[in-house]
Amino acid sequence: MHTYHKVILALGSNLGDKKSHLEDAIRHIHNHIGIVTQTSAVYETPAWGFNSFPFYNMCVLVHTTLVAEELLAALQQIERKLGRTVKTSASYEARTVDIDIIYFNNEVLKNPNLQIPHNEMQNRQFVLVPLNDLVFDWKHPVLDKTTQELLMECTDVSEIKKIDHIKLPIEDFAFETIHFLAIEGNIGAGKTTLAEKIAQDFNGKMLLERFVENPFLPKFYNDSKRYAFPLETSFLVDRTAQLKEQLHLYKTKDNLLIADYYIYKSLIFAEVTLDTDEFLLYKAIFDAMTKEVKTPDLYIYLHQSNENLLQNIQKRGRSYEKDIQANYLERITQGYRAFIKTLPKENVLVIDVTNKDFVNNHQDYLYILEKIDEKLRNKAMN
Repeated sequence: MHTYHKVILALGSNLGDKKSHLEDAIRHIHNHIGIVTQTSAVYETPAWGFNSFPFYNMCVLVHTTLVAEELLAALQQIERKLGRTVKTSASYEARTVDIDIIYFNNEVLKNPNLQIPHNEMQNRQFVLVPLNDLVFDWKHPVLDKTTQELLMECTDVSEIKKIDHIKLPIEDFAFETIHFLAIEGNIGAGKTTLAEKIAQDFNGKMLLERFVENPFLPKFYNDSKRYAFPLETSFLVDRTAQLKEQLHLYKTKDNLLIADYYIYKSLIFAEVTLDTDEFLLYKAIFDAMTKEVKTPDLYIYLHQSNENLLQNIQKRGRSYEKDIQANYLERITQGYRAFIKTLPKENVLVIDVTNKDFVNNHQDYLYILEKIDEKLRNKAMN
């Protein structure tokens, strides 16, 4: 399963249009660091440790692939872009924007340039009060205390006043217009990783194919002719049951259901792996079993070159996949292309990810999200 670093940042500003500075900082974090999944309210507090204008303070929860030192450098670059100047003394100074790392997962890090958790957070109401607005599942990793416990023990009596809220950048995406999203692609295209990323960032319910549990899969790769029919039939039974169950459970909920497959995948693979007579029998079974399976509100197909597919397959190191050949992958790709032509154009989105690294490159991931958002907005207008 793809996992992010979950990071909590404290943002502050006491010069100029303070709310605008905080909004700009969040937008830069969203564009260059990771997805901002939660924001606290904005609070006004007096300057802490020096005489100056009051601050606007808030906390945000971010999903990022950056390690802590990379994150610090990226945040300092954002501060400079937004007008923060290099300090000329060791004392506190007024600033357009200040961004501090409060938590990095539940890790502890101490080096001359970076201490996590922030070594003063438990002493500052302007950090703890907005921090208490966020929902996360770990305690202070050194003090072993929740935010509420830290607040109760905090001796800071500075006045703190709730001012406003700032909209999350992800609220601009149109995922709320659909209920069922299917992400498909050939073996090694990255469909599961993308489904997991979107589900984590947009609070969706993941529906992942249970291929690892299929006892026929390793046997198929050793003797495809003998095990093709039981493999494809067992996949069909499991996929149909899983889709019907989950779609029924979530049909009345607000959750976005994100699957890394759709039931028609069974027919695509079966047509490649079975001989003609077996496939005709299989298709009759498929048609009977899948009549009541709901179609996705949006079907996304990730296109990858065969070269990249083979590289990705080798990277994940599944022993039973090591002998997959390019001609097999090409036949699967052709099957997907034929299926896509049967779908209403408004319900399908093909994204070429051949030159995209949406796992490690945040801009590539945003590119895919923006493609999906554009499609959903066009779909809602038609």
